[in-house]
Amino acid sequence: MASLTYELTLAGLAVGSAAALTGIGLVVTYRATGVLNLAHGAVAMICAYVLRQLVVVWGWPLPAGALVTLLVVAPGIGLVLDLGVFRPLARREANPAQSLVASIGVFVLLVGAAVLLWGPGARDDVPVLLGDDPWAQLGAVVALACLVGAVTRWTRFGRELRAVIDNRQLAVLSGIDADRVAAAGWAFGSFTAGLTGVLLAPYVRLDPYGMPLLVVEVIAVAVIARMRSLPVAVVAALAIGVAQAQLTRLHPEGWAGPLLQAVGANLFVVALLVAALVLPGIGGRGRDALPPPVRPGRVPGAVWLVVGVLFLLPLGFAGSDLHTAIQVPALSVILLSLVVVAGRGGQIALGQAAYAGLGALFTALLTARGVPGLLALGLAVPLVGVVGLLTGWPAIRRHGLALALVTLATGVAASRFVLTQPYATAGLSLGRPAGFSDDRAFYALEIVVLAGCLALVAALRRGRTGRALAALRDHEPGAEAAGVAVPRLKLLAFVLGAALAALGGGLLGMGLRAFDAEAYDPVRGLLWFAAVLVLGADSLLTPLAAAAVLTTLDAGAYAGTAALALGLLAAFTGRVGPLTTLLPRKAPAPKAADGAPPPARRPTPHSTSVTGERSESGAPPGEALGAGGNPGPAEGRTHPHRPAPADAPHSAPARLRAHGLTLTYPGGVTALDRVTLDLAPSRITALVGPNGAGKSTLFDCLAGTLRPRAGRITLDGSDITHRSAHARTRLGVARTFQRLAVFPSLTVEENVRLGEEQGHVRRDPAAVERSLRLLGLAGPLRHAPAADLPTGTLRRVELARALAGQPHTLLLDEPAAGLDAAETATLGRVLAALAADGLTVLVVEHDPDLVAGIAHTVHTMEGGRIVS
Repeated sequence: MASLTYELTLAGLAVGSAAALTGIGLVVTYRATGVLNLAHGAVAMICAYVLRQLVVVWGWPLPAGALVTLLVVAPGIGLVLDLGVFRPLARREANPAQSLVASIGVFVLLVGAAVLLWGPGARDDVPVLLGDDPWAQLGAVVALACLVGAVTRWTRFGRELRAVIDNRQLAVLSGIDADRVAAAGWAFGSFTAGLTGVLLAPYVRLDPYGMPLLVVEVIAVAVIARMRSLPVAVVAALAIGVAQAQLTRLHPEGWAGPLLQAVGANLFVVALLVAALVLPGIGGRGRDALPPPVRPGRVPGAVWLVVGVLFLLPLGFAGSDLHTAIQVPALSVILLSLVVVAGRGGQIALGQAAYAGLGALFTALLTARGVPGLLALGLAVPLVGVVGLLTGWPAIRRHGLALALVTLATGVAASRFVLTQPYATAGLSLGRPAGFSDDRAFYALEIVVLAGCLALVAALRRGRTGRALAALRDHEPGAEAAGVAVPRLKLLAFVLGAALAALGGGLLGMGLRAFDAEAYDPVRGLLWFAAVLVLGADSLLTPLAAAAVLTTLDAGAYAGTAALALGLLAAFTGRVGPLTTLLPRKAPAPKAADGAPPPARRPTPHSTSVTGERSESGAPPGEALGAGGNPGPAEGRTHPHRPAPADAPHSAPARLRAHGLTLTYPGGVTALDRVTLDLAPSRITALVGPNGAGKSTLFDCLAGTLRPRAGRITLDGSDITHRSAHARTRLGVARTFQRLAVFPSLTVEENVRLGEEQGHVRRDPAAVERSLRLLGLAGPLRHAPAADLPTGTLRRVELARALAGQPHTLLLDEPAAGLDAAETATLGRVLAALAADGLTVLVVEHDPDLVAGIAHTVHTMEGGRIVS
């Protein structure tokens, strides 16, 4: 028994050593460049193939082949990636999500290149570099970790690396060549990837799909190390490797046996899933989501007509065998799920292949039990939707890179523990529904289903839900501030995406008349994601074009062509726009949201434009706004409360109070120290003070973006401390942001309408018109995309959106930022008029003239306290 334990420990150390190398490379690359390199496994696979080519095919001596592979080829790949792909992204200040998409593109590109050069089959003649002694591998890992630690701690390059990690811009200003540091990080990361590949290749399946995915699984150790600590990454890798080896000793009877064996063989997958869900997420919240698409015009009907004719051609001109064509509509439905989740929702979803595979599996299981084919497919879709609900619920709290890892881990886990396990799939067959066994009949059925799915997603893109999804994608904190229930909306996108993927997966399995787990491999999921991103994730044409391209190229003589082409385009995602934007388009006809004509204009006290023009009632701007001058706080003057007119209902005044708020950031920095603040109706309260005084922190606590460690926040006596940001908006507490939070893919009117639909007082379309007129946005400007507008106009759009929900309390975080003197003065008149109408206003502002002109009460903050 002791001998067996020792032997298994040695085997686990060998696997753990290779995983530790991956962790070291990922951590160093991330710390030097800020990029989570999902292509690490693909680089490892390429280097393993290169070593085999040099030694086995060309007859080089093993030492020479290893030196060339590890010291020339591997670092060279890293330098090429840095110069050609990631350095241009860094110079464009691309967000982490774009860098992640580029790394997925590199992954797909390298997999496609390997398939083209060496074929898709597995190789079992890879040379062994360090022999079978795991202690030699462990010694190499420890030596490498110590070397990296010594270089980081005691050399000039290490000091420069730490400076770039702490603050890249400040490091550049200090004279450090950040590009050189990043290049060194990429070269070293690729070297460790190459070393991982040549060490693992003799003991695992060397093929273009298996090894890259295997290395992706061991990203778990870098996640456990929080992408920072090399010792933690090494210890975690060794511990998981040994534990995985020891689990092979267990052979329980019954249903638990196969499951435990699957866990024992894939413990790194379990670790990745748990680490991605439980540990604090990599990256942050904000610029780590997919960037919004450029708002295009509508696709002309002629383009859709051509596409429809092309999809119908196989019915009329192809022969009786439609084996290739029959895969296109089914794959289109699967890719349409990515349009919902990634294109409209802006979420990085890398696990859709798993949902497609589960759809095919459940359909096969139901038909095996005598359920008719179409009914089985219809039942499988909601079943997978429930799976999407269960897997999406813990994932929706994640953002950007962390969400990508969760969805990737979910997809890999579903593949490893269900789709490829004999206990779940042995003996399964999948036939076509009765009456649709012929290729033509089944293809016609697929076309009908695809048309219905396109209509469903098109309907989802319009109206209230469509605007809310666009807001979620464009600016998640801004969507929350507008009143959008972000978690619920994310969950809707995930569930609908899972259901669509299941429908397409079931159709694909029926079309091929078999359940094939390889058709739903996680690597294919990455390829599908890259294809949708390259062609344009928010276009309904994308899934049709991507499915046709993928199916046609893969059916050709050269396997891997599709992956090579799409990977190349995805790798250059920062410089190459979505291909569907190159199609001819027509501008949309001017109209109000939802296609309705603009409501009739009626003169109200809110009808003055902030541009200073005369209102429709003919009154001068000052009189129409109800602001007879701009009394300052020193005069002690309070504007008389004037009830809103009948056609402009306002909420009853409410009192927002902060009671002893305390908040301490990690590291012991106290941002708020027992702060108490009382905001009164019909008054403007201003917060002033130096940077770092705690103003924005207090503001975010009041708005619900941050939770204080101690103290409470009340609204008319009710405790709302634990209410979310969107819940507070619906209670009547609206806000704006220091950094603009508008939704560039929506028009001005759609931005404002979203505030009315999700705000405190809803179902009052007249509120949109009032807000547009009040802020000078009611003319042709209302139909302009927000992406095309200057800062001053966007400030008005954001304020109009906040007012459209008819709040009783308005929180403004530096509303004059980016405005010129005239715009600032007009803003002051608007705010004074709003306060006169009974609104409670809190302003965090650095402009002393604006504060002096409008504020009734001014509080000064220093060191996290209100000192006056």
